Amino acid sequence: MYHIHLNFSEILEFYNLSSIQWAAIGIAVFLLGLSKAGIKGIGIIIVVILAFVFGEKASTGVLLPLLIVADVFAVIYYNRHTRWSYIKKLMPWMIIGVLIAVWIGNYIAEIVFKRMMAIIIIGSVLIMFYTEYRKSNTIPTNKLFSGSAGFLAGFTTMIGNLAGPISNIYFLAMRLPKNEFIGTAAWLFFIINLFKLPFHFFVWETVTWESLALNSIMIPMVILGFFFGVKIVKRISNLNYRRFILIVTAIGGMILLFR
Repeated sequence: MYHIHLNFSEILEFYNLSSIQWAAIGIAVFLLGLSKAGIKGIGIIIVVILAFVFGEKASTGVLLPLLIVADVFAVIYYNRHTRWSYIKKLMPWMIIGVLIAVWIGNYIAEIVFKRMMAIIIIGSVLIMFYTEYRKSNTIPTNKLFSGSAGFLAGFTTMIGNLAGPISNIYFLAMRLPKNEFIGTAAWLFFIINLFKLPFHFFVWETVTWESLALNSIMIPMVILGFFFGVKIVKRISNLNYRRFILIVTAIGGMILLFR
């Protein structure tokens, strides 16, 4: 039986982390706050850092509660900008993606999955760069597009919290303005992250009392990152925001491909 109340020394002893690893966690968690404030595209960097410290699967359980904490701040701050019509389109397919990922999560060849995702992400970004270059204002209305994006986002968010690039591409294709992009994504992932939590706790057992105790230490850094990110987002125009998301998402895809 796990002990709910752990002090700082017990957490240090349980995880046996070096100073470099603690610094890496702090950077990742600060970046998480930035990401949820609207600095999208850096999610892959966060996943890579935490996987380096805790291992691939365990890191998903360490990250999830912190994602939910950051989601709470994001939905409160950006709530008025939410476009619920897009959430309704994506959510059913995301739930299906999560459930399938839970089922096959112990069997999928992780390296194959990462390479496939990297190729999909980079290919999607190249398509988006092309449409930006053509100055096209066409918005995809095909149900196959939203269904595929929702399924991939659900599947990848459960396997490795890697749905960010997929959702970024979708919302960019929908040409959502900056604040609507952030507000809609905030509610979408708050709902789906809460849905994922019981599976991490009871099926994969990647969320434990020890990981939750570690999360509690990191919460102030999440909050600091979030409000710092809000200040940055306010200074970015809609056009530059789109370009920033595309560039950072592409870099994240390359990291995922070659790490």
